Amino acid sequence: MSSLPILPAAINRPKDGTHPGSANKTKTLTMDTNVQPGTSGIEHPDLWQQTDEYYTRYPNRWSTIREVVREPAAEALGTMFIVLFGCGVNCQAGLSSHPAVAASPQGDPASVALVWGASVALGVWVAGGISGGHINPAVTLVMAAFRGFPWKKVPGYIFGQLIGALVGALVVYGNYARAIDLVEGGTGVRSVPGTASLFAAYSLDYVSPANCFFDEFIGTFALVFVIFAVTDKYNGSPPPGLVPLAIFVVVLGIAAAFGMQTSFAINPARDLGPRIMTAMVGYGREVFNYRSQFWLWCQVLGPVSGALVAAFIYDALIYTGPESIFNRPNHAARAHQAEARVGAAV
Repeated sequence: MSSLPILPAAINRPKDGTHPGSANKTKTLTMDTNVQPGTSGIEHPDLWQQTDEYYTRYPNRWSTIREVVREPAAEALGTMFIVLFGCGVNCQAGLSSHPAVAASPQGDPASVALVWGASVALGVWVAGGISGGHINPAVTLVMAAFRGFPWKKVPGYIFGQLIGALVGALVVYGNYARAIDLVEGGTGVRSVPGTASLFAAYSLDYVSPANCFFDEFIGTFALVFVIFAVTDKYNGSPPPGLVPLAIFVVVLGIAAAFGMQTSFAINPARDLGPRIMTAMVGYGREVFNYRSQFWLWCQVLGPVSGALVAAFIYDALIYTGPESIFNRPNHAARAHQAEARVGAAV
């Protein structure tokens, strides 16, 4: 006879996808090593099956750690891809228009809109099957408020999105730092908005504060409304693998129609991560002081407000799923359901 160690967490919670906990003690089951092939020698077959599932899911220590960080990491990587390609095309198109950098421009508004749309679609593809592919704090907040996404996960998701955006911007800056020196006229010379606008979102001078806010509000409204539509199983939604294509189309439309005045951030992490990066590499506090904290009242509050209003209108007028606050049963419905359950039990 031989002994097989069984973790208590494997017995109690083998399938819930959570970390098995800190229990260090083990129980032992005995297994007959002289059984015939194809038969079970385990005295407790249910425990054996659960243990086998546990070790399949967690074959080593790293797999248990990964289970904890996997979703925020997916959000970080997905958001990093947004900024990597989005800010990358900003730099290529913007810097190449200077004669000291390139003989002819290597981009235009059409290429910028296309690549930003593609970058968001790629980000959703990277993270979608793991974390849901929010890759946007405004989306995470409305999913928690209107779709039952756990509020306890919201801080981790937003932190991951912010870190991913910062890392993506840092990679792009490292790639184009020499070209930025040439455009700015010297090593270490940096201007705001100037080349800072290649990374974070800034507005044109003529645009009023109210107009800036509304520009980000309407762009994010359109984004979230389409996200809710294409993920609504009661509304002819596409297969999950095709959702990023729908996101590509809506971001392309937003960039082409609303991209001029405030640089269509429509994502607080996409703006704040690169903005922090620019402050770190020499652009200074002016990136935050610009237009009396433009980053906060326009690029954070504008997208969040637009997302909440879009979700509110979609759920109030269209959505019929049980997750929404608009479709929760009232007192009479709950009483009827309880009576029906009692009757079924009898």
